[in-house]
Amino acid sequence: MKTTKNAYLAKLTEQIQMKSVKIGRNLEGSTPPSVFIGRWSYPKVYAGPMMSPELGDTAIMDSPESWIGENKSQEDIINYRMNLVRGKHLIKIDDLENPFIEKLQDISLASKSIDSEATFGSRPTGSMLTEDSMPHGPSAVIKKFDIDAVKWDRQLEKTYYDTDLKASEAVVNLHEKNVPFTAVQKALSVGAIGSKNRRKLVPTRWSITACDSTLADQFLKEVKKFDILDTYRLFEFGSLNNYYIIILTPTEWQYEWYEAFIKLLKNEELIFSDYETTKGKKEYSIVGGCYYTAKMAVLDYLRNIKKQSGLIILREAYDGYVPLGVFNVRENIKKAMKTQYKEFETLNDALKYSGDILKIPISKYVKQGTLLNEMLHTKQTTLDMYFKS
Repeated sequence: MKTTKNAYLAKLTEQIQMKSVKIGRNLEGSTPPSVFIGRWSYPKVYAGPMMSPELGDTAIMDSPESWIGENKSQEDIINYRMNLVRGKHLIKIDDLENPFIEKLQDISLASKSIDSEATFGSRPTGSMLTEDSMPHGPSAVIKKFDIDAVKWDRQLEKTYYDTDLKASEAVVNLHEKNVPFTAVQKALSVGAIGSKNRRKLVPTRWSITACDSTLADQFLKEVKKFDILDTYRLFEFGSLNNYYIIILTPTEWQYEWYEAFIKLLKNEELIFSDYETTKGKKEYSIVGGCYYTAKMAVLDYLRNIKKQSGLIILREAYDGYVPLGVFNVRENIKKAMKTQYKEFETLNDALKYSGDILKIPISKYVKQGTLLNEMLHTKQTTLDMYFKS
């Protein structure tokens, strides 16, 4: 079976049935806080809040940073997301003084859930499930929307009023202040951060990759100044019908990402990959946002230990896997990097260990990829010769 990752996941999501909440044209409830900015009609976009029919604290419904650590199941997460109702209103990306957008900014900068009321043009229906963004329940054009008084997060508030601060600098600064990734991404998406004249609405999907790549670029500048690791380090972690092997190599920075989808539709075993050398990557990755979010999470680890290395990631998705958005990769990789690593003197040893855990033979990954193949077959691209002497 020859196909692209996007085509494969589109076919997969078409076959997944999810039951979303049923409501009428009027909704009284709470937003976690959560917003969604579409992209299909750009530079006009469908923007709006996502609300739950529940009143009170609904933060868990849009808090992917907590799901893995709290051992939430795939079913838990799907239930959270299918209970979020998306209101949408078509608006220009630079119409930030619109009262409706000001409410969305209030939501994105809020420190906790907000009670809210909405009236829709018709009863919200359907659901959304894609490989890029987190799923959500029914949606409809919103006619009226009101929220209770909002208390902003202190760090986000300071950044909002700093209209001389570039968006890229704001993203890095907020990360350093331990503001959750999703909170930073939402603030960027609703035009609440960045220099005054450049603020605008950014589609949710684009804002996620923008934050990941901004952080990764900054971290890589720091990491390239550090000494190189002297052995291979292997981290592993599995959850939500995925398993990850992360191998840090004793080389200058280079990176290859592999992801395998195993018998999710029939008997297929598909591997998709992409890579970059020390010179970096100019074009957008063919495997999408997961490439950037995994890179960011590992580079964050490397800068914290003040070391440089190369990076190989092998991901497998198993029967029952449902695409839930790139948060799935980000949070699993972050969790993996907090576990105790295993140390190996050669790449062959690290791959032999990996082959005993993964379901697809390592040889198939090597055949599919580029960097991994070169590292195994080029005499002078690794330090193996020194370990054997």
